[in-house]
Amino acid sequence: MSDPGPRVPGVGDARYPVRLTTSDGVTLAIEVPDGSTVIEAALEAGHVLPSQCCRGTCGSCHATARGAYRLGDHSPSALPPEKEAAGEVLLCRTYPLGTVDVALAYPRSRILDGGVGRREGIVVEVSRVARDTVALRLQLDPDETTGAGVEFEPGQFMELQLPGDERRRAYSMTNTGNWDGEVEFLIRLHEGGYFSGFLSELLDGRRPLGERVILHGPTGAFGLRESGLRPRWFVAGGTGLAPLLSLLRRMAEWGDPHPARLFLGVTTEEDLPKLPLLEDLAAQLPTLVVEPCVWEPISDWTGTRGTPADALAAALAGRSGSAPDVYVSGPPLLVDAVTAVCLAAGLPPEHVVTERVLPT
Repeated sequence: MSDPGPRVPGVGDARYPVRLTTSDGVTLAIEVPDGSTVIEAALEAGHVLPSQCCRGTCGSCHATARGAYRLGDHSPSALPPEKEAAGEVLLCRTYPLGTVDVALAYPRSRILDGGVGRREGIVVEVSRVARDTVALRLQLDPDETTGAGVEFEPGQFMELQLPGDERRRAYSMTNTGNWDGEVEFLIRLHEGGYFSGFLSELLDGRRPLGERVILHGPTGAFGLRESGLRPRWFVAGGTGLAPLLSLLRRMAEWGDPHPARLFLGVTTEEDLPKLPLLEDLAAQLPTLVVEPCVWEPISDWTGTRGTPADALAAALAGRSGSAPDVYVSGPPLLVDAVTAVCLAAGLPPEHVVTERVLPT
């Protein structure tokens, strides 16, 4: 990190120039007041950068920076020390001290102008698909601006809120944008969890279908990247499967010819989601191979044993042809393990696209 340099002249606190460059080459110039973060200043300038917790714990606002700045307190799970040493940052914890150049890993289309959208809807379906995993489907009310449909990029998430309660929880959609106004989620139940309690009451009939939900978004930077016809391999841990399902459904809708492979990691067989959607995708994407990976089998499991990172390492060692792009979504430990496996196998860093999923 370079020296802070002189303060910007003028009345009042200093304001530092920051250039944000997206993956498709678009540059946005903002000024960040002394003591503010890049996320805060971008919002003040009318640009909503992909982020979630704004406390340095989720990693959603990950980027690379050069220049004079300091990083505020943050979780090493969201930004490991070695990545911080290499110039990677969390923009919600990045305080400029001079000129800063920021490289964003997503295109300009993932930056919202004017604020995060707000919609309302009702619960139309909820079902348990694994031991502690629920599939949730909401029907959104028509919107004055966008009409009955709902638009979002595969891989994005929304924050869900119950009326009369300020708490929000972020979940990735499993479907794709549509004219029907439906959004679908795959959510893990956590004992004592705020939204988990709501879902449990729906499951056991203590709440009826038709309950109202407020949605904020969509936002998020995770998504497919254009890279020719390189194979696309997907690695999911638990409900990290949700955004990957959205990516695969988009590939099916567009008839993408990319060879595709999904490594789905769970702890025991009881955690494997029973989703007809996976069978549908296998039929719609003839190139798709689904490999469930069970870490601690409790019966005579005959499939892959171990973590999806283990299975990925074996597949990379035995591969032939073009190096794949690897999309990984799951707990930080899995994301870090998969990233390490890919780099050890000689994949360039730009071949690895990550989404860290933390309990909410």
